[in-house]
Formats: sequence, structure tokens, C-alpha cells
Amino acid sequence: MAKEVAGLIKLQIKGGAANPSPPVGPALGSKGINIMDFCKAFNARTQDRAGKVLPVIITYYTDKSYDFVVKTPPVPVQLMEAAKLKGGSAEPNRKKVAQITWDQVRTIAQDKMPDLNCFTVESAMKLVAGTARSMGITVKGEFPGE
Repeated sequence: MAKEVAGLIKLQIKGGAANPSPPVGPALGSKGINIMDFCKAFNARTQDRAGKVLPVIITYYTDKSYDFVVKTPPVPVQLMEAAKLKGGSAEPNRKKVAQITWDQVRTIAQDKMPDLNCFTVESAMKLVAGTARSMGITVKGEFPGE
């Protein structure tokens, strides 16, 4: 018989670095989930992506058990990594802080494809380029698609 879902928790945790301190501890503890058990399982599953911010969706059930799905890093985090930035521009329409190439945009889009609602890599590239633009990062060259 299927378990009854009690709810979902969405968190962003650095890979291999989950610990019972906030935000993980209070979010799980208030739902009655074993915090240390989750931290050990998350760290074991994400040790190959240590240090990267990873969104995780935790589905918890009425019997206090849980499942979790680890997603790919958010697009802004990947863009800052590609452009070697600490943060985006405060005024993205006036101050541009970095430049990236369409090849870098393509690699980010291909990495993020399973989590996006796009059917083609070209549409995912446009989505990533739009995020870059809103962060004050310019994309060099002409769009290679179509």
C-alpha cells in the first residue's frame, strides 16, 4: 500500500555539507523527520558535488519517513561560476559585470535540461541567457541556434 504524503520541503544546501544547524535542522525537526539520518544520506549522495549549492525536494510521509530528490545547481550559481564572479550586478541594465560565451551558456543549459521545462537545448540556452542578462552578464556573439 502506498504511503500517505504529509508534505514537501524545498531547501538549498551545499553538496556534502548538510548539518543539523539552520536551515536544515528547524525545517526538518518541525515536521518530525530524523535530522541526522537525512544529513548523512544527503552528504553521502552529494559528496561528488561538494561545495556546490544544490536544491533538494524532501517528500515526507505521515509515518515520519521521507524521500528526497537532489536537483542540479541553480542557473545563477552556475553563471557566477562560469564568469568567476561573487555576485551579480546591482544595476544589471547599466553596469555589466562580466562576459560569457554561447558555448558556456550551452554547457549550463545542457546540465540544467532535466530540471527545466524546455524541449530543446536552444530554448534552454535562451532561458539561461535571460538569467545572465538579469544578473548583468553579457553573452558574446550571435545566438548559434535556429
